[in-house]
Amino acid sequence: QVQLVESGGGSVQAGGSLRLSCEVSGSENSSFYMAWFRQVAGKEREGVAVITSVGDRRYADSVKGRFTISKDNAKNTLYLQMNRLKSEDTAMYYCAATSSKLWPPPLSRNSYSYWGKGTRVTVSS
Repeated sequence: QVQLVESGGGSVQAGGSLRLSCEVSGSENSSFYMAWFRQVAGKEREGVAVITSVGDRRYADSVKGRFTISKDNAKNTLYLQMNRLKSEDTAMYYCAATSSKLWPPPLSRNSYSYWGKGTRVTVSS
């Protein structure tokens, strides 16, 4: 089992920045793909960014050039640095993990087995 706990959400004005964190614990997970998803009420959960165990990254087009996914294996923590935030980035953000080795790294929710409970991000214009 893998446990994921997100933090770092909050309210920010458009153009601002936030950094989300996801603490990872449980069974061996260093080889997992780790990802961030987001969901707005009434809409599908969408993949934002994914990082593989060797550091390959993939981003949704909507966040390319603004968001950066990274991880600190020593701290068992996944990060999402979000810059130049827009009102449309407002959502609940979720951390996810999978032992799958699909290529390219997936951004579809069905590929992920482990989920955190989410942290809310609100961007005001």
